[in-house]
Amino acid sequence: AELVFETVELPQENVIGDVNQATLCMMRNLEIERLGLAAIGLGIARRCINVMKDYANDRKAFGKSLWDFGQIQQNIAVSYAEYMAGRSYVYALARNLDLQTYGNGLDADGTKLYCAQMAKNVADRAIQVLGGYGYVGEYNVERLWRDAKLLEIGGGTNESHHKNMARDLRKMPLDLE
Repeated sequence: AELVFETVELPQENVIGDVNQATLCMMRNLEIERLGLAAIGLGIARRCINVMKDYANDRKAFGKSLWDFGQIQQNIAVSYAEYMAGRSYVYALARNLDLQTYGNGLDADGTKLYCAQMAKNVADRAIQVLGGYGYVGEYNVERLWRDAKLLEIGGGTNESHHKNMARDLRKMPLDLE
């Protein structure tokens, strides 16, 4: 239910933060939340890459290690490259985030958007590399895929990030740094 408080007196000692600054606090917290969700995507991707590597090391097919098959190599290599790109983006934003203000919405949305999709794609590749084992609980990649899919919804859907980013980019000068 909606709560409406009108003509309520609040003693100064009970005020948290600065008066009329709730929007700043909310926007800053959204940026931090989205960065945190992007970092979760990094963790999911890293775990999936490690599972793929271990499985490819241990599993043999047609008398050869899975590492010898080009499609397995591609799945692991592309996953690693995407993971490192996301990691660089997340670390750069985290390093430059000013917790006293807001104004990092473009990159907060961008890191979450990129890392959520990247984590799901990496988890999907992990399921592919593991074949039937990708669906069983022993390797956890099916759960990691579900967790990554949830990142595309929680903290703002991918579509909301597209909208937010397009709005912010439209306001920027034509030359990107």
